[in-house]
Amino acid sequence: MILRFKELIKLDWGLIIVVLLLVLVGLLSIYGTQQEGGAKVFEKQLIYVILGFIFMFSIALIDYRIFRDSSFILVGLYVLGLVLLVGVLLVGKEIRGVSSWFRIGNLGFEPIEFMKLIIVLILAKYFSLRHVEISRLQNLIISGLYVFFPALLLLLQPELGYVLIISLIWLAIVIVAGIKLRYILFLVIIGIIIGSVGWFSVLHTYQKERVLSFFSPESDPLGRGYHIIQSVIAIGSGKFFGRGLGQGTQSQLNFLPEQHTDFIFATIAEEWGFVGVAAILILFWLLFYKLIKISISSTNNFARLASLGIALMLILETIINIGMTMGLLPIIGIPLPFISYGGSAMVMNFIALGIVQSIAARNKL
Repeated sequence: MILRFKELIKLDWGLIIVVLLLVLVGLLSIYGTQQEGGAKVFEKQLIYVILGFIFMFSIALIDYRIFRDSSFILVGLYVLGLVLLVGVLLVGKEIRGVSSWFRIGNLGFEPIEFMKLIIVLILAKYFSLRHVEISRLQNLIISGLYVFFPALLLLLQPELGYVLIISLIWLAIVIVAGIKLRYILFLVIIGIIIGSVGWFSVLHTYQKERVLSFFSPESDPLGRGYHIIQSVIAIGSGKFFGRGLGQGTQSQLNFLPEQHTDFIFATIAEEWGFVGVAAILILFWLLFYKLIKISISSTNNFARLASLGIALMLILETIINIGMTMGLLPIIGIPLPFISYGGSAMVMNFIALGIVQSIAARNKL
């Protein structure tokens, strides 16, 4: 017990405080939404947060080097992730045309939230073992296969947003790892080809409409452009100090869809104003700063790439979510980390932080 207490002291408590504040913002915003069932949503989110903190502290006490030193564990988790993605295609619950959830009673589980973390860890292990020969094309191809198979299964759901997330995580890690520029250009060309095939052969009509609405939401204000228009109105109506918690007309009158999930940032902007938005952005900046700082100070390549990959994962999701609520990016259904409602994303993000905390604690040994 004394040993465990000493390990807890070594955790990055500044990072924990930042995440706690982000979580509180999300809980307050969800509590302020008065749509039918709002109280139940708040209670469930509170349970997810508590479970998340329990998982984070528990995993922080485990030596992260178990992932670095045991290929069997990582490969096993990767195969489990693929099995779950296949399973959700076969027996998963379809929501808005996408089969990406397992439903167990009143609870849901989204396998991609588990898979994206495993992808970060397996890429970190792969490149940490090949830092001397990193510039070889074969390393780019083999590492890409780790992303290709889950990406293919995600396209079949279809879940375009997370295909983009895991692809960008892979691209960012290979760039940081030191892949040659000409190979990166090759990747871009391949990405354009795959994207074109996906557009004409895989995406549903409503998904294409989401992308098209990004370029011209005013052309169909009551249809495909509705989400973006209402979100931008909500953000603008918050002005400097906001309308007050639970007082936003866009969210309270249900003009703004998905107030507590995809568009929770717009809800916060309307009710908390520029001051609230600025505070959230500062908290996210502190979160990313601390994660990158832990990565830089890591004592081995695996720890450095794993913590950086987790940082990139959260940075990308934050940028995409905020960008789509402001009309700067297409709507692709990515939650805002630690703020949006959702058990799978919340718990897995805390597990990811638990791994980073394990790295931070052992950096101090």
